[in-house]
Amino acid sequence: MATSKAASTAKKAPPRRSRKSKTATPVLYDATFDELLEFHRQMLLIRRFEERAGQMYGMGLIGGFCHLYIGQEAVVVGLQTAMQEGDAVITGYRDHGHMLACGIDPKVVMAELTGRAAGISRGKGGSMHMFSVEHGFYGGHGIVAAQVPLGTGLAFSMKYQDKPNVALTYFGDGAANQGQVYESLNMAELWSLPVLFVIENNQYAMGTSVNRASSEDQLYRRGESFRVPGKQVNGMDVLEVRAAGEAAMKDAREGGGPSILEMKTYRYRGHSMSDPAKYRTKDEVKEMRETSDPIDQNATRLLETGKITEDQIKDLDKEIRAIVQEAATFAQESPEPALEELYTDILVEA
Repeated sequence: MATSKAASTAKKAPPRRSRKSKTATPVLYDATFDELLEFHRQMLLIRRFEERAGQMYGMGLIGGFCHLYIGQEAVVVGLQTAMQEGDAVITGYRDHGHMLACGIDPKVVMAELTGRAAGISRGKGGSMHMFSVEHGFYGGHGIVAAQVPLGTGLAFSMKYQDKPNVALTYFGDGAANQGQVYESLNMAELWSLPVLFVIENNQYAMGTSVNRASSEDQLYRRGESFRVPGKQVNGMDVLEVRAAGEAAMKDAREGGGPSILEMKTYRYRGHSMSDPAKYRTKDEVKEMRETSDPIDQNATRLLETGKITEDQIKDLDKEIRAIVQEAATFAQESPEPALEELYTDILVEA
């Protein structure tokens, strides 16, 4: 019987290697004092920015949906301080922290939140749909898990152009159950793409606990059937995140293909500003704040170096608050987009 060309090719293909997921083995990044201080500054900026955004939403200055990142700061700071020039970031609608960690000016982020012409997307993206190719930020995306195949595409582009870069593709525990995630995992491993799939497991998909929505709640194992390795990481510890992220990105840059990092983290606020979060107790949130807060942990490490005092840490907080206040003032004083903007950026002629 004649053998088809496809079957013949398949027989000649080398066997794919086994790539097993691993349980969490805590490894901490050996940070210098200056690095610890920079991690602290960035996490504080995200925390204070989000607190202010929440206040402005309550005042009616921010419309539509608004998803705050309070509690999850160590994830983006740990990962994105390990990025290199040319790397890309793409995420879902909880995106303010990712933008700030990309080095984008808080003024233009806050202006976008308030729908002003000075915003990073000229006031037309709002909270969920910011974008900046200049900073390697390929968007917050409102459709759950829509960013995952797009992030895989970014990685394909990097490999096609032979660039030594990585696409950081963030999604949440709820998005981990979406079908396009598994199509992306399959393609990324088949083509050995330099993509790091980051699952920000903040324990609740909107109001549903991950344990109630996922038959396999150890999300770092989700790629095993595609031979995509995964690792579970304490996403509340910036040094553990940095170590895991740096190792995964190094492997991807060297041709190791995709991997999954499940960041076990926690959001202190509701899913969005309209969510009263009655599906969990106040004691649960209080315990997380008191025992696992990423900023408090980092402050303790800074103090242990003996190179900084509590008063100096408080002064840094005041400095960050002033930056956020300046951003809020800038946003409120900036004009809204002209009506003509309704007709721009809606069509690209090739």
